[in-house]
Amino acid sequence: MWKVSTDTKYVVRDCAVRIGLCMGAVAWRCIGCDSPMTFAQATHPAKSVLLILNPTAGRRRRGLVDAVVRRVRSLDWTVDTVETTASGDARRLAETCDAGRYGVIAVAGGDGTINEVVNGLAARAATAPPLAIVPLGTANVLAHELGLGSTASALAGAITAGREILMHPGRASGSGLPRCFSLMAGAGFDAKVVAGVSAPLKRRWGKVAYVWRSLIEARRYRPVRYAVEIDGVAHEAASVIVTHARHYAGPYIVAPEASLDGPLLHVCLFERWGWMHALRFGVALLLGALPRTQGYRVVAGREVRISVLNDAGERRRQPVQIDGDDALTLPVSIGLSTEAVRLLKPA
Repeated sequence: MWKVSTDTKYVVRDCAVRIGLCMGAVAWRCIGCDSPMTFAQATHPAKSVLLILNPTAGRRRRGLVDAVVRRVRSLDWTVDTVETTASGDARRLAETCDAGRYGVIAVAGGDGTINEVVNGLAARAATAPPLAIVPLGTANVLAHELGLGSTASALAGAITAGREILMHPGRASGSGLPRCFSLMAGAGFDAKVVAGVSAPLKRRWGKVAYVWRSLIEARRYRPVRYAVEIDGVAHEAASVIVTHARHYAGPYIVAPEASLDGPLLHVCLFERWGWMHALRFGVALLLGALPRTQGYRVVAGREVRISVLNDAGERRRQPVQIDGDDALTLPVSIGLSTEAVRLLKPA
C-alpha cells in the first residue's frame, strides 16, 4: 500500500469529466452513429503533478522535495504526493495514474525508484504522462544525463516548463521477468559490486559502500570471460555495460556518443583481464579518461546477448545490474523497447 494526499477539487472535476463523457457517448448512439467516438486531445494538459516519493531515499534531502513542491505550487500547479512503502509501489502508481488528471508524473528518489516508474510508464506507452525527476539517490545518473540542476527552482522549472524528449528504454530479458532500463545494464565487475552492496549499507554509507565493495571484488577477482554478441558479431570481454546514456555512476562519462533519445544502444567492452586492469579502468573513469583508455572500446548496436564463456572456476551466480540494482542473472538478451517514455529536461 502507499500513502496519498489528494486535492478534492480535482476528484470532483475528474468525476464530472467522466459523467460528461458517458452522457456524450449515449447521445452519440441515440442519433444513430455506430462508429467509435473520438475526442480531441487537450491543447493544455492539466496543471497537476503526481509526485511519487521514496521516503527512504529522501530521508536526507526531504527539504529539497518540500522546496520543489512549494515552488511548483507557487506557479499555480497542483501537487499530489504519494509515498511508496514497498518495492513495486512506484511501478504500480506509474502504470495506473490518471493521465487525464495529471499533466506530469514526477518521481523523487534514486535511480532504482526511477527505474520502477520507467517500467510502469513503458507498460502503458501512449497513455502515459511525461516524467520529471527530483533526484535523491546515491549516483543520480539520469539527472546528470538530463542536465538537471540541483536547486528547487531549477527542478520545478523542468516539471512545469520542461522540454520533452522521447526515450525508448532498453529492455533486458533473462531468467526472470523482463526489465526496462533508462540508463544501463551491466555484467561482470560492476554487476558484482552492485550485487554485493545491500540496501541498508547503501543507505548508510552511500558511494563509500561501492568503493568498499569494489576493493573486495578486486581482491577476489577471477578472469571470467563473457561472450558478447552485438547485432550478430561476436566479442569477448572481462566486463560489459550496455548503456543508453553517456554517464555512469554519477557525472562520469563511459559512452560519449550515447543519448537517451537515440536509436542505438552503446556496448562498453572492457577487454583486459585481471584485478589491476579492473582498478585501472576505475581510476580512468574517475579521471574522465575511460573512453581513451587502452583495452576499452564502445560498440553501437541494436541487439545484444551476454553469456558466460568461461567462469574461471568462480562457480557463483553471474549477476546483471539494471540501473544500479541487482536485477537478473546471465545469460541475458538486450534490445530497445518498442514503447516510448516521455522525459522532461530543462527547456
